[in-house]
Amino acid sequence: MMQRDSSIGFLCRQYVALSVPLLSSNLQDGPDMCIRACFLWEAPFAPHLWQIRYPPMRWVQEISLAGHGLRLEPLRPHHAAGLASAAADGQLWRLRVTFVPAPGEEDAYVAEALRMQEQGDRLPFAVVETTSGRVLGTTGYHNILPEVRRLEIGYTWYGASSQSTHVNTACKLMLLTHAFDTLQARVVGWRTDCENTASQRAIERLGAKKDGVVRGDKMRRDGTIRDTVMYSMTAEEWPSARRHLAHLLERALQCPRVCALANKKPE
Repeated sequence: MMQRDSSIGFLCRQYVALSVPLLSSNLQDGPDMCIRACFLWEAPFAPHLWQIRYPPMRWVQEISLAGHGLRLEPLRPHHAAGLASAAADGQLWRLRVTFVPAPGEEDAYVAEALRMQEQGDRLPFAVVETTSGRVLGTTGYHNILPEVRRLEIGYTWYGASSQSTHVNTACKLMLLTHAFDTLQARVVGWRTDCENTASQRAIERLGAKKDGVVRGDKMRRDGTIRDTVMYSMTAEEWPSARRHLAHLLERALQCPRVCALANKKPE
């Protein structure tokens, strides 16, 4: 009798092993949905209970944001050509303190961003001018930590003609509004190269607080090792920062040329 029980149990286990892939393909769940099935035994001859588990829904879902003459579109391979044009506006890949794709590297840049998105660690956007459809640059969320409701805004760069305009302020206002008001984030962070003083000023201008410096954090394009300056903003600080950003954006939209000249970095 014990031998018969063991044989039937083996057959049932084989049936389960064969059925799980079939269930997954029939439900057409896609690569992110991996079905796990398990059973409990009440009698020695048959499974008693099936339990099908789905992974939890991702905290940061893909979305498009729009406002202030701009669209933040989920980054796609077809944006690569537009990113190439934006990077060429000022030859941004020559800057040692940024990670901007050099000519011919745009496809790989987009592919890496989408790989990180697939892993749940990044949500990249193309920054598009609404009227012309021109790609101005890129930005997005990364270092996404659902368990503590924290994420960072980064991988941000714009063509030279879009710098010192309303573009960065508008993008940050849209990203922060979505993070705090929709996603109910507790903390939003930023990080930048210790030598990128322009980026540090831009982050501080948003109302973010400097948390400190991570030394020896990352390799630059030229092979040198950078220290990284860390910033953050909490949900409690967001209402005041939102009013401040709205004021900055209104001023920039009313007098774009004057504000651009006032904020222009010395040659």
